[in-house]
Amino acid sequence: MAQTARVLVVEDDDSIALAVDFLLTREGYAHDRIATGAGALDRIRDSRPDIVLLDVMLPDVSGHQICRDVRGAADLAQVRILMIGARGSATERQRGLASGADGFIAKPFALSTLSAELRRLLPKVSRQDPGQPKGPSG
Repeated sequence: MAQTARVLVVEDDDSIALAVDFLLTREGYAHDRIATGAGALDRIRDSRPDIVLLDVMLPDVSGHQICRDVRGAADLAQVRILMIGARGSATERQRGLASGADGFIAKPFALSTLSAELRRLLPKVSRQDPGQPKGPSG
């Protein structure tokens, strides 16, 4: 059986994080969140998510810097990064991809857009069936 996809959300806006949590739970992804840029690289290194949903503008450290740091770490080469930016301009998208992101979506975004990007970037990992128990205790 395939492993459940692990998602780390790096987002300081609670309302966006709540909507993303709803989607990830509904679609059966294992997920966690950190709300600041400080400590994000350590959390990524410790938890080894399959994908990081990374806000561009974070307290302490920018999403671009975190993305460059992840791409500069050979041990994190398999981690996918989907950047989420408040400015949806072509320039901002290009900057995110130039930082090493695998994808970029602009806020505000439809949950269906996020879902489609997750499916595109995570073709080889599965999601838990939301109707099935999520652990040994169910």
